[in-house]
Amino acid sequence: LTPMLTNLQDDGYSVALLTDGRMSGASGKVPAAIHICPEALDGGAISKIRNGDVVTLDANAGTLSVDADLSEREASVITVEANGFGRGLFAALRGQAATAEAGAGINLVGKV
Repeated sequence: LTPMLTNLQDDGYSVALLTDGRMSGASGKVPAAIHICPEALDGGAISKIRNGDVVTLDANAGTLSVDADLSEREASVITVEANGFGRGLFAALRGQAATAEAGAGINLVGKV
């Protein structure tokens, strides 16, 4: 994803990446806010952002803001489908993944 966003930057667009997902490759010239918490799946603010909302990420100040009143919005319903690229491959790991707030790690040794 980040190479495509870099291409958009190179074409003169202002872009940033905002996600509550886990990803690698977030370093580089694209400003990125990853592991936003609470996560959308838990009804976090990121689940209330809609198309057309203006989201401002100030990488220098370390701030993220949305020009919308999210307090009046319902959270989007988030579903995780087992189909699609990588979905089956990582299905076993998804059940072991911690929340972003808990470090977004994966417990590979079972319950602790």
